[in-house]
Amino acid sequence: MSTTEAATPSTINKLTLPTLTAMVVGGMVGAGVFSLPARFGVATGILGSLIAWAIAGTGMLMLAFVFQNLANRKPDLDSGVFIYAKAGFGDYAGFNSAIGFWASAVAGNTFYWVFITATLGAFFEGFGDGDTVLAVALGTAGVWFFHTLISRGVRDAAVINRIVTVFKILPIIVFIIVLFLNFDADVFADNWTAYGYGDLGNLDEQVRNTMIITTFVFIGIEGASVYSRYAKKRSDVGRATVLGFLSVLSLFALVTLSSYSVVPQPELADTRQPSMVGVFESVVGDWGEIFISVAVIVSVLGAYLAWTLMAAEVMFIPARNDDFPRFLGQENSKGTPITALVVTSLGVQALLALTLVIEDALNFMLDLSTSLALLPYFLAAAYALKLGLTGESYEGESSRVRRKETIIAGVATAYTLFLFDAAGLEFLILSALILAPATVLYVKARTENGRRLFTPTEVALFVVIVVAAVGGAIALWTGRITL
Repeated sequence: MSTTEAATPSTINKLTLPTLTAMVVGGMVGAGVFSLPARFGVATGILGSLIAWAIAGTGMLMLAFVFQNLANRKPDLDSGVFIYAKAGFGDYAGFNSAIGFWASAVAGNTFYWVFITATLGAFFEGFGDGDTVLAVALGTAGVWFFHTLISRGVRDAAVINRIVTVFKILPIIVFIIVLFLNFDADVFADNWTAYGYGDLGNLDEQVRNTMIITTFVFIGIEGASVYSRYAKKRSDVGRATVLGFLSVLSLFALVTLSSYSVVPQPELADTRQPSMVGVFESVVGDWGEIFISVAVIVSVLGAYLAWTLMAAEVMFIPARNDDFPRFLGQENSKGTPITALVVTSLGVQALLALTLVIEDALNFMLDLSTSLALLPYFLAAAYALKLGLTGESYEGESSRVRRKETIIAGVATAYTLFLFDAAGLEFLILSALILAPATVLYVKARTENGRRLFTPTEVALFVVIVVAAVGGAIALWTGRITL
């Protein structure tokens, strides 16, 4: 089935610019923002945080422009992140991009349930840090409740997400305003470099140590691109991406700076996650703990809804284009990609069970989710760079426009390569442990359609992934990598 045929379900109403923008904001504003004070506090002071946000903001803005430009240059590629990798670098690259994005969403959704139950752990000891049997039981109930909700229709879930997005932004704004009203000049000055509190490493090390969290909080920037097949106007996809990004960047940077304005860096570093709760409580008293905790739960549930939708879409669309096995392309009477949704929910369920044996499950899932998202982002940026260098899709455009968009794509590509280094070898190897066995789905899809399995280049890529996966398995077995 062609992309156009697969991407035009007559039973789904089209999404407007505000709803698409809410999907971008809803996807990004989840658990990550509530963990920013401690994650930054343990790594750097104010100066390092400003540099980190400048780098992350520039890099992710370039990536936002990449998705905007690709939406305009290749309007026929209507399936989000995976389709850009496929168009630019072949079927197997596209498959790995789709699997990487899906697995990132699954790990991120698992992180959300751990985060919710860790928040409840401040009030009920049985939930601990989100990694107890009771926590997994509550997470399991939540997974299947949302599964039922989403199965009733993508359009209904998208509208709910738009409403939830409004309600979860308001407490974050209250947090920022209250903290700046309680600004402590002495604390802010001491936090400028935080060198007086101990050795955080040089400025370069400090900035590098913030890169994973700054990337995690921006995952979701491609939300409008994933839902482009539902857009009322194609041009709204790019606008929603940039509008959503700029709004969220402002919120995230202000949350970080306001925290540094009232709490010394060592105390920020030691604050229990979700750290916005403890910071706000230290300023306003006991009611602050309840206020932010409620905001955490509402925000994370909204983000979980958005990300479950995206994960199902990323399995459904490749299946309808014969890149995934056909069974993953089934829809129910509401137009929901039901089989892909079931597989997604089962994936979250499996990782929830894994949290019972993982040390520091919260940060593990955050880092795993971020690392898995890097490959899809890199391939999308590299495809945009390829278009600019070859001139494809720039017929009739001025050289100035082509040069500007090529530079943007080049910066985005360089930024994603830098993130691979920041992620570290451990999580890249763990990513390979997911990609290698998932190739079975690729083989099944190719066999179903009588296609050649691999080109010579794809064989080489497959061998690299398998070797990395085998190395990762040995490292886990021998204890060189621990979960």
